[in-house]
Amino acid sequence: MTRILLYSDEPILAKGLESVLRQVEGFDLLPTCNTLAALMEQITLGTPDLVLMDLTPEVTFAVLSEMKHAMNNSRIVLWVNSISTELAFQAMGLGVRGILRKTLPTELQVKCLQKVQAGELWFEKALTDSFLCARRVALTQREGQLVSLLSQGLKNKEIATTLMISEGTVKVYLSRLFQKVGVKDRFELALFGLKNLTTGQLPVGEKGQRTGASAMPGLRSLVLERPSEQRVQQEPTRFGGGLRPVVSRY
Repeated sequence: MTRILLYSDEPILAKGLESVLRQVEGFDLLPTCNTLAALMEQITLGTPDLVLMDLTPEVTFAVLSEMKHAMNNSRIVLWVNSISTELAFQAMGLGVRGILRKTLPTELQVKCLQKVQAGELWFEKALTDSFLCARRVALTQREGQLVSLLSQGLKNKEIATTLMISEGTVKVYLSRLFQKVGVKDRFELALFGLKNLTTGQLPVGEKGQRTGASAMPGLRSLVLERPSEQRVQQEPTRFGGGLRPVVSRY
């Protein structure tokens, strides 16, 4: 039996999928979770084979990273309306085995889970093609940490304190990152960081409060979509209201 754990904050949608999956031979559905805390607890207690995660605003690069460390052999599939090229690439790098659109027919929803459980991957061609139209910039560990902190809206002094380096060193790193990534200021760099770290709907804590530095592990790379490259998609990729830190160039 394949033990499946579903996480979603949309109860009606979750109930509909539950009714479909319960009719599939070989599937054993664990209690559905509607919060990340409940999900992590269920992963610890239930040891699921598959985790189908609704891409809610709370699901970030940091959350996916934490989950992969908490799970042994469980496979993760993201259940999405849409997802950015950047976050999809980062998710794949963390070992996510599939990205499943909610709008697909139920038979394809089931097929995806069966394929992933069998050891295959599930990524639509439009999404994988978008990776070819993007540019990847490798980051050092320190650069990844700095981009993550900058994306939370931290100022140079706060970044320096968190990383235990001087404020001058932070400025040097930023200057190098601007040239390396090809951006003109810290806002543009922070925006790229957000697209790689989050769904874009909730880049910082509730009501604008920053999360702790440990909540956003450093990225190993930035994936940058090229604006001039227009790709055909069955669904447009959208971001919600992103963070717009009012800050200077450095």
